[in-house]
Amino acid sequence: MKPVTDKITTKRRAVASAVLRCAPATVERVRSNDLPKKDAVVVARVAAVEAAKRTPQIIPYCHPIPVDAVHIDIRLHEDHITIDTTVEAIWKTGVEMEALTAASVAALTLYDMLKAVDTSMTIEAVHLEKKRGGKSDFTDRPPEGYRAAVIVTSDGTFAGTREDRSGRVIAERLAQFGLDPQYDVLPDEQEQIESRLRALCSEGYDLVLTTGGTGLGPRDVTVESAARVVERTAPGIVEAARAYGQSRTPYAMLSRGVAGVCGRTLIVTLPGSSRGAAESCDALLPALFHAWPMVRGGGHERGKRDAHAAERRAANAAGEDER
Repeated sequence: MKPVTDKITTKRRAVASAVLRCAPATVERVRSNDLPKKDAVVVARVAAVEAAKRTPQIIPYCHPIPVDAVHIDIRLHEDHITIDTTVEAIWKTGVEMEALTAASVAALTLYDMLKAVDTSMTIEAVHLEKKRGGKSDFTDRPPEGYRAAVIVTSDGTFAGTREDRSGRVIAERLAQFGLDPQYDVLPDEQEQIESRLRALCSEGYDLVLTTGGTGLGPRDVTVESAARVVERTAPGIVEAARAYGQSRTPYAMLSRGVAGVCGRTLIVTLPGSSRGAAESCDALLPALFHAWPMVRGGGHERGKRDAHAAERRAANAAGEDER
């Protein structure tokens, strides 16, 4: 199966449909329940719900999903029966296969229950109507001119006795969004860290991510430095990163952190381990870019418009490259 370990948990929703084409007389017999196998619609609806829940047992590479809701709508028309299925779950992977399986099984169940009175039936137009959920729904992208910086705080890295990995991980993740971040390495000295943070804010950087100095050691002072610079805190950012890490290792609870805004600069302190930094990026990106229009008074709607505009620019650029 495709690994979904690093995906975030979001609300997933999928809608699928199927059509059972049959004779008009067959539809009337379903409507009046004049069938050898009674209650065809009821049985088909129950079968569809069961199919949605058992999809991983039918489709080999589907992940087991804790399905939260299944809705089946079966409608009778003059010469066909339509089936619409909606499946919802809060999980790390989508539920489109559950919705498609439910629609297919509902159609097959109706076929089985009606075949004694109609041998001309066909199942057709089984397809996915729409789906939502996952990172594909959160398309925030940094706007043109967006500037980011990465600060590595480590005595060993500053002295050259320790190779930096976490800062490079963060820089690589930012590069995936077209950013070339400013990169600094500082010792675990509170005044130096605070001074550099204030300088980046005054220079108009939009995002500053630090890595290191978030633990419980006597030299871990990055959080204190950032706390003195931040004017308005955004605790949900650190909570999201910690919750994501906590679901993967109990040691995440030992990481301290602070996030907030200084002027128009968003500052977030991330763990110093490369694994902690990578997991924090998984948890926070690209949603973190949604803060940019909010800091500037644009709110959520402007953020969505900026995200869509960035998508269009990327698509146009891709088209130019292909030509």
